[in-house]
Amino acid sequence: MDVASLDLASVDHVLTTTRAVRKRLDLTRPVAPEILEQCLAIALQAPIGFAGETRHFVVVTDPQPRAAIAALYSQAAAEARSGVRPRDAYLAQRQITDAADPRFAQQQRVFASGAHLVQHLHEVPVLVLACIEGRVEHAGPGAQASLYASIMPAVWSLMLALRARGIGSVLTTIHIHPFEREIAQLLAVPAEITQAALLAVAYFTGTDFKPARRAPAKERTHWNSW
Repeated sequence: MDVASLDLASVDHVLTTTRAVRKRLDLTRPVAPEILEQCLAIALQAPIGFAGETRHFVVVTDPQPRAAIAALYSQAAAEARSGVRPRDAYLAQRQITDAADPRFAQQQRVFASGAHLVQHLHEVPVLVLACIEGRVEHAGPGAQASLYASIMPAVWSLMLALRARGIGSVLTTIHIHPFEREIAQLLAVPAEITQAALLAVAYFTGTDFKPARRAPAKERTHWNSW
């Protein structure tokens, strides 16, 4: 298939309507393994770094480990919400506390839908743990950028492939700071593997998704200098 034959309208529709789905995940409808395998095969076509094939996906469909993951996830969320385990400096700076800030309401909606996901994560039919070989938490920014640049394109490709098949997903990382090792032990993930994201995956309910309200590209684009 050459570029001229691509259906740009369909491609653009998937790219602009792939949302983080939390409240609209269909908790009653299973996702067939063969569909997940198709989407994972597409995801692994995403660009890779110089280290080559270092990406892995742990697909969790059995109820018992899903429930165990959900319990740790809920504990992580509760500790973050109560302040028992303070957020790291970056996340603390990103939280908006001024109600007059135009971004405040949107962030509160994200928090609310996130709380819904916490309550129902154990019911989500598929959890996918995106992983990559290597550890960089004590390395410099170059190593960290290289590692995550090798796994996150595959994660996004997976979300797009799922969306094109009517399946919703949400990328979440809240468990990693306090409970990455516990999740690793639960799923027999080797110690030298980094967990980059946890995806909740299910068919979605309701009508089709639409493009979100975003700042105009010209306000976020810098030509030749900042």
